[in-house]
Amino acid sequence: MRPGTNTAEGGLLRLSAAGTALVLDCRGPALPVVVHWGADPGDEDLAELALAVAPQPIGFSADGTVRPAILPEQSTGWLGHPGLAGHRDGRAWSSAFRTVEVLRQAHGVHLTSFDDDARLALHLEIEMRPAGVVRTRATLTNAGDGIYRLEHLTLFLPVPAAATELLDFTGHHLRERAPQRTAFTHGLRLRENRTGRTGYDNAFLMCAGTPGFGNRHGEVWGLHTAFSGNSRTLAERNYHGHSALGGGELLLPGEIGLAAGESYTSPWLYGCWSDRGLDGISERFHTHLRARPQHPQRDRPVVVNTWEAVYFDHSLDRLSALARAAAEVGAERFVLDDGWFGSRRDDTSGLGDWVVSDAVWPDGLHPLIEVVRGLGMEFGLWVEPEMVNPDSDVAREHPEWMMAAGERLPPPARSQQVLDLGNPAAFDYILQRLDDLLSTYDIAYLKWDHNRDLVDAGHPLNGRAGVHDQTYAAYRLLDTLRERHPAVEIESCSSGGGRVDLEILERTERVWASDCIDAHERVPIQRWTSLLVPLELMGSHVGSPVAHTTQRALPLAFQAGTAIFGHLGIEWDLSGLSAAESASLAGWVSLYKSVRGLLHSGTLVHADVADDAYSVTGVVAPDFSDSLFMVIATATSASYPPGSVPLPGLDPGLRYHVRPQPPGDVADGNAAAWGAALPWCTPQGVHLTGRTLGASGLRLPVMFPDRVLLVRATAVADLPDRVVTE
Repeated sequence: MRPGTNTAEGGLLRLSAAGTALVLDCRGPALPVVVHWGADPGDEDLAELALAVAPQPIGFSADGTVRPAILPEQSTGWLGHPGLAGHRDGRAWSSAFRTVEVLRQAHGVHLTSFDDDARLALHLEIEMRPAGVVRTRATLTNAGDGIYRLEHLTLFLPVPAAATELLDFTGHHLRERAPQRTAFTHGLRLRENRTGRTGYDNAFLMCAGTPGFGNRHGEVWGLHTAFSGNSRTLAERNYHGHSALGGGELLLPGEIGLAAGESYTSPWLYGCWSDRGLDGISERFHTHLRARPQHPQRDRPVVVNTWEAVYFDHSLDRLSALARAAAEVGAERFVLDDGWFGSRRDDTSGLGDWVVSDAVWPDGLHPLIEVVRGLGMEFGLWVEPEMVNPDSDVAREHPEWMMAAGERLPPPARSQQVLDLGNPAAFDYILQRLDDLLSTYDIAYLKWDHNRDLVDAGHPLNGRAGVHDQTYAAYRLLDTLRERHPAVEIESCSSGGGRVDLEILERTERVWASDCIDAHERVPIQRWTSLLVPLELMGSHVGSPVAHTTQRALPLAFQAGTAIFGHLGIEWDLSGLSAAESASLAGWVSLYKSVRGLLHSGTLVHADVADDAYSVTGVVAPDFSDSLFMVIATATSASYPPGSVPLPGLDPGLRYHVRPQPPGDVADGNAAAWGAALPWCTPQGVHLTGRTLGASGLRLPVMFPDRVLLVRATAVADLPDRVVTE
């Protein structure tokens, strides 16, 4: 079972990029151990480094020093969380891998290891991407006879003792990715996601950092489990002085049984380090994503989505009027949401019957598409391919296509069940229906929804758990459609922000952050979604004056001023706007178009603001020549007037012209509250260096709650001789 020759280049290896490094001890014969993850030590003698950080051989559960590997094994004396759990009918439950091959790759190293007793082979991929993002995954192969029943495969990256705080995320529908902090103490913090999709309360990023780490300060180590099904992300610290972050797929009982020669590959585990707080983490992830060959290169078009404008009330006349109003304010993409197919007049029937409704669209979608395209906009369509209503033609014809744990159907959610894409016939049916739609109609965009958790999600023909199969079938469905229709863009939507992860983003150009487009709620949702996702991939919409999900009334300027910090969209019945509302919205759309090149290529920054009523978010151009900041008030301040805030991320050696940015300059009297003008808040503004703006900053205005003030900082000259024109 071993290869004929050993081409190992083993030893101590340094994988480095963008000022960070992962130092690996691959001297074997055991699995590789991370010696260091953090600031790049450069040309330091790695053997001396490994010697310097080696623990004293005392107090362990076995003689000598126990060094947990990237995949920790009990056979080494490690009694913490194991990296591999599985068995052969109760035997081979503990692995003892020995590495036989270490191959350097362009961005990392591949290692092959074997356990002759358990008859298992392990292939590890460890990479350092150019942005300083580490990623690793493992492939486990059954190299013997009989079935190896895998329970979990979890990889780990260690963090130092100085990382004493944890940040991860919770949430629910309409309140996705809410941050929570805990002390990183002895024991295991395990975040399990069993929803069958990435989930609202998924850990998202689990960050460990030095005490009090913030937006712009502290060392932080962040880890993301890139998987769109069930997952587990964890942090473990023990009294031996070992701390680590880990993750992998959460497997339901019996999901993976490897026959002889069969393999299982874990999800990619992504990690990155920053000595500049959370902004350093997001900068690395954004740079990594933007470097992908499939990353969107053209301007992100302004979207109008029909959902909160018309819901299921579809007609050619009404939607044509909405399309004309959308074009008037500058929209570039028109998306027809739920209700266009089969018997789908509400959310209780028709799901799965992906045929245009003759009752609503007797001439198909062509007439509406002709209107939309004639107005210069792209046409997009809502679909939910992985779900089915029992009250549908397809469910009546093929009840065996609905996922179930044997004979019983799972409890319904939103009157729907899950279509078993692990069934080849069901998969082929959905693929054909979607392929026909994209071939028949001029569709540039799919809003791909997923509106329920997977409960009792089994293959009904044999009763076996099927979330793993369903997840990979969804990937395969997306991949096949993209091969056949490469120009079509796809948005990942899942009851709002229920499927946001780096693996779904390998197949989509946009994520829907939340079904809640109340800007007050969206401020934290978008802030924390953007910790991983760059703004151009994050859908952010302007809604009606009274938010549909919260009934909170909000001014247009606040909605639009926050929504432009993303991929801008509109979800509002624009056909009923007054002339003033239409002109105001068009002004914001025009601003978005003028700054989206900056917002979608620059570095996202957040000030550490002591005043809880305010937040400051900005984007700084890659060459530091331009920037746009939004100052947001979501409450009244304890100070009257409030203090100053920094404008972070600017070049300290450049001088900037800082002034309010229309139309977010005097919205609702922010710039001169109560008639008392703030001295700098004029078109003339102030001229200061990036050094001063990052230190002394700007005095905050007195602002009513739920208001935004936009601030532009444009470089005019450096000190002493470089000149950048406005």
